[in-house]
Amino acid sequence: MKLLAGLGNPGRSYEGTRHNVGFEVLDILSRRAGGPVRRGRFQGDTAQVTIRGGPALLLWPLTWMNLSGASVLAARDFYKIDSPDILVICDDFQLPTTTIRLRPSGSAGGQNGLADILARLGSTQVPRLRVGVGPLATGWKSADFVLGRFPKSERATIDALLEKAADAVEEWVAVGIESAMNRYN
Repeated sequence: MKLLAGLGNPGRSYEGTRHNVGFEVLDILSRRAGGPVRRGRFQGDTAQVTIRGGPALLLWPLTWMNLSGASVLAARDFYKIDSPDILVICDDFQLPTTTIRLRPSGSAGGQNGLADILARLGSTQVPRLRVGVGPLATGWKSADFVLGRFPKSERATIDALLEKAADAVEEWVAVGIESAMNRYN
């Protein structure tokens, strides 16, 4: 089984913010899988789906972005999933809104939710999909920027990017990180 952890903040006030693109990618994957019932587990919402013939657990941590590791760790331990079979989907304001970037491992690069996951799992060998939400607007603090919503003029671009990100996740589940990186990075 693959564990797909989309990062975001819980609550209606955070819906549609740059920080919640991980949740939005999971929403697309859930819709594509027929809209399975979500269950509250592992300090988050979960849905078991099949993606291109393979089992996957969608996980929306509800612990707040910066504490996402608690939710991911609980799901990983319950299902005994190895780190290479976990994909973290998160925002990155250093990437433009037309870009996604898959990596098999590495540092958190300033993304606090990813940092908490890596710390709690005790490994940097966790694949991640960064969804571009930048660049950081001039004069903005990074926290205010990522907690802000996309301008209406950018929403169509973001929606297309999120569909592309969901395609990349499906490729990762079906054939692995190398193929997905070659096709989508």
